Amino acid sequence: MPTIKYKPTTPARRHMTVPSFEELTKFKPEKSLIEIKKKHSGRNNFGRITVRHKGGGNKKKYRIIDFKRTSAEKATVIGIEYDPNRTAYIALLKDEAGNKSYIIAPVGVTDGDVLYTGADADIKVGNTLPIANIPVGTFIHNIELYPGKGGQLVRSAGAQAQLMAKEGSMAQVRLPSGEVRYIRMDCVATIGQVSNIEHDTVKIGKAGKKRHMGVRPTVRGSVMNPCDHPHGGGEGKSPVGRPGPVTPWGKPALGLKTRNKKARTDKFIVKRRNSK
Repeated sequence: MPTIKYKPTTPARRHMTVPSFEELTKFKPEKSLIEIKKKHSGRNNFGRITVRHKGGGNKKKYRIIDFKRTSAEKATVIGIEYDPNRTAYIALLKDEAGNKSYIIAPVGVTDGDVLYTGADADIKVGNTLPIANIPVGTFIHNIELYPGKGGQLVRSAGAQAQLMAKEGSMAQVRLPSGEVRYIRMDCVATIGQVSNIEHDTVKIGKAGKKRHMGVRPTVRGSVMNPCDHPHGGGEGKSPVGRPGPVTPWGKPALGLKTRNKKARTDKFIVKRRNSK
């Protein structure tokens, strides 16, 4: 999917790039598969802001995605669509009974392709089957962590994991981060790479586009007063003045490890993403 680069008619246009959307074949969502999506602007049920810099933005409707791929064993792709709620494109499927469902679209899948789900499915892009039936070395996405729960791993644009080995009832899968993890063999996964692989090359170009996305401005702590942020104060450009950067509330930031050291799932991690 190539990107479109504009002529520098304005400062904002100079570096802006947008997707060409060449892969899309359907431009209006299926009405039976959308839900209203309310905005909360980063606020919790008490009305307090718990996630900063959120608010505004264009209205969105949520597309109901079938992460379990249990709707039908055989379905035909009838459209590739844009989804404002995720970076990947989505594919609209229609089974032999006429039921429709959305899935995350893999690279190379287009209108008319027939996709299968089940242990007997071929090793073909877009097909979903248990990890036990997938050959070692295959690239996969939309991977389950718990059988029957639906895919939870490797769902963003351009992502793909690789099945590295099988040991008893567990398989070793290398995730896009580089982490190698044990996953149960009876969990299902989809063959191929997630669509929209050039998503990370798109340049926003202007602040207004971020506002359309629902992102509000972020002010650096170093330009605040000392009463507003621990980094604030000083004459001219001043350093942090602490051993390391902190949040507005004095908690360590930028590099602090937040994973629970007694995490129950540690035993499933074979190799950390940042290990040599």
